[in-house]
This record gives sequence, structure tokens and C-alpha cells, in this order.
Amino acid sequence: MEIGANTVGRPATGRELAIDPDRGLIEGVPYRPSPNADERPGGVVPDLIVLHGISLPPAEFGGPWIDALFSNTLDPTAHPSFREAAALRVSAHVLLRRDGALTQYVPFHQRAWHAGTSSYRGRPRCNDFSIGIELEGADEVPYEAVQYAVLSRLIRSLLEAYPGLSRDRIAGHADIAPGRKTDPGPAFDWHHLMRLLEEDR
Repeated sequence: MEIGANTVGRPATGRELAIDPDRGLIEGVPYRPSPNADERPGGVVPDLIVLHGISLPPAEFGGPWIDALFSNTLDPTAHPSFREAAALRVSAHVLLRRDGALTQYVPFHQRAWHAGTSSYRGRPRCNDFSIGIELEGADEVPYEAVQYAVLSRLIRSLLEAYPGLSRDRIAGHADIAPGRKTDPGPAFDWHHLMRLLEEDR
């Protein structure tokens, strides 16, 4: 059962996703600034993309709850699973909904608080050098075709805007925080995403 109304814009299908390099924002995508962000360490530019899965309540989709989580306004009494989540101070650069709609919360040149305790190829503190993309989903629930289509466009646009990024530096939250995190989960089709990225070349 879905709780609440979906509060994002139109799906980002069928159009290019242009990134304004000065503002670090996707043009034409709703921007809801999260307080859970700060500046990257001096001289650090993003060179890793981290994919996450998120649903509030767990395995339920739609509603205003992810927006509320990233804005620190999640009501802990609205659902039993929110009691602990409401105390978190987290964000992501972008959320990709089940219908392909995007919302941005943190400019790409800033540090979003999405990875937590993490390490990539021996390098700790992934928040410092990564871009975090949240996919509305759950570990065991197949992601939607439109999510893969929009995700591949978004990644292509990020690769063009930020030369430090590359196709071989895309990881899941589970990869950078093994044993602590499992998302985007076994339902996420990495091979399909990579095929789409190859087709986009």
C-alpha cells in the first residue's frame, strides 16, 4: 500500500539531462536542498558514483517520506519503521523514483551524506569523493525499466560533466560498506545497466 502522494515532477524519460556545471544541478529537475550536506575537502572532485536503494516504509513506494527524510522532517509517529529513521541525518545528490522522476537534493560539487562509514578500493570516506544516487526500490523487488533508462542517461550526463568519473567507477552501497549495507540489492540488474551505458556511447 502506498502512503501519501508522490511529490516529484514528471518522469525524466525521453530527454537529455543537462547538468549546469556552475550550480551542480540537473537543469529542469526539481531541487529540494537538503541540510544534510557540506563542502567536499579542498581539491577533491567526484570520481565515484554510488547507487543506493531506498523505500519508506520498507518495500512501499510513493509518498512524501523520502523527501521528509532528506529534509529532517520525517514524522517518527507516521509509521513504526520511521522511529529510528527520523533521527538520521542523511541525504543523496539525486533520487530516482519508480516512474523515472528525478529530484535533486545536493549539488554535485558538494558532499552529500549518503555513504556513511565506507571504503572504495582501499580509500575511506566515500562521501568525500562520490556522487550518491538513490533508486526508489527494495533489495528483493525488481527495479523498473524506466529507472534503468533514466539512470543510464543521468550517468552519461555525469560522465560528461565531471571528467574524474568513469564507467568502471560505479559501485553499490553494499560494495563500499559490505556487511553493513545490502542495497541496491540482488534485484538490481548491473548487467542491464552496463549494456545501456554501452549503447549510450
